[in-house]
Amino acid sequence: MNTASATLTKSVATSLAASFAVLALGWCAMAPAQAQTSLSRIAWLSPERIYNESRLAKLASEKLQEEFKSREKAMQDMEARLKATSDKLEKDAPALSETERVKRQRDVFDLDKEYQRRQREFREDLSQRTNEERQAISDRATKIIRQMADTEGFDIVLQDAVWASKRIDITDKVLAALDKDK
Repeated sequence: MNTASATLTKSVATSLAASFAVLALGWCAMAPAQAQTSLSRIAWLSPERIYNESRLAKLASEKLQEEFKSREKAMQDMEARLKATSDKLEKDAPALSETERVKRQRDVFDLDKEYQRRQREFREDLSQRTNEERQAISDRATKIIRQMADTEGFDIVLQDAVWASKRIDITDKVLAALDKDK
């Protein structure tokens, strides 16, 4: 994942965590009044563990590696060609005429520009496909979490907390259900 999408993902996750924290604080403020009528249940899960440890995530990763293998190889070949061309120019530069040196510098510059463009497109395409795969995992996990909340009587399921007790952590249960579901 590139730094821009990692920063965006982290920013979205931070915003979601802050929103959930505000909701949880509001809910806690109402807890004494509700405690008289019923006991509320809270659960927490780690989305990063879902995205990294589930069988679906591992399958998606393998799928993406296979899908982008040829483009990654082409990028490595282009990078090697750029390095070889640049090294050859540096080695030959003292013996070249001014016009030949300028022509070869322009060729190296054009090749570098093309490499940068293709690298950017590769990262953007990989990031987009990664996000699509993560969304599919998220959709399935959300369905499982809703079913679990209904059957186990959770009033709220939080994610990305600063800290959560193992007592309320349902990540392992969700991972098991996801892996069984696949």
